[in-house]
Amino acid sequence: MAGYKQTPALLKAKEDKLFQGRVNLKVCIPASGPAGVTVLPKKEGQPEVESSIVNFQASGYYYQGLWRALDGTKVRQFTGASAITQCLKGKVVHLYGDSTIRQWFEFLNAALPDLKEFNLGSSRTNGPFMALDYENKIMVTFCLHGPPLRFVGSIEEIRYIANELEDLIAGPNIVVVFGIWAHFGSFPIELYIRRLQRIRSAVVRLLDRAPKTVIIIRTANPKALLLDVAINNSDWFSLQFDKVLRAIFKGLNVHLIDAWEMVLAHHLPNSLHPQPPIIKNMMDVLFSYTCLQKGG
Repeated sequence: MAGYKQTPALLKAKEDKLFQGRVNLKVCIPASGPAGVTVLPKKEGQPEVESSIVNFQASGYYYQGLWRALDGTKVRQFTGASAITQCLKGKVVHLYGDSTIRQWFEFLNAALPDLKEFNLGSSRTNGPFMALDYENKIMVTFCLHGPPLRFVGSIEEIRYIANELEDLIAGPNIVVVFGIWAHFGSFPIELYIRRLQRIRSAVVRLLDRAPKTVIIIRTANPKALLLDVAINNSDWFSLQFDKVLRAIFKGLNVHLIDAWEMVLAHHLPNSLHPQPPIIKNMMDVLFSYTCLQKGG
């Protein structure tokens, strides 16, 4: 928060012209010939061709505004407060992370009229927050992750995620959700790796003592790249964090919400804080992990 070196000093003459939105960024490339694409069915007996350059499997796609996962997850639609309440009934949901996770707390607060937030006297930026639905025995909490944090304010009640998980009373009715990435873009990736390694160790110990605890991890997502962001905290850094997170938690009994592809695949513009239609789809994935159907 002490400030960055001024962006113009980091660019050569006229390089800032390359970052003009709707001029040479975020504009359609006109077709020089036929603009349509025809996908033909595979011919019988046609040999498989494996590319040595590109090896990518999308995690899902949108159809009629709804996210369809390709990893085997059965994403159900939780429309209305009653469906969400039925899913969360008798559960405690702990949310840890940055403002992209705080969005999910705010979603639940707005979507569930019987979920009442307690006024803990905390900052609306930092938290912590707590909301309760007494009748349906639902509790939702939000805690900001530990430093580094890219804002000014009190950090007296901020704790590291790993420490929170060590002290957590876990079990089959406990849902742990965390996402940690947006405030690390200005720092060496080694710092991020060490942080995730400590969180991973805490997750392993939590699952050892309470293996039926549901643990959900939110990945990074692409942002709107204004010039200063593109220079100091671009999506290239976020993508490296995304790869590291997936590698570190691979093989554990945790669920990933692929925020990267859910934002990238949507027609709405990329944003650090995705717009409501994308958040709704993310929450449907979260509820689908939390309330698995029998045989699902």
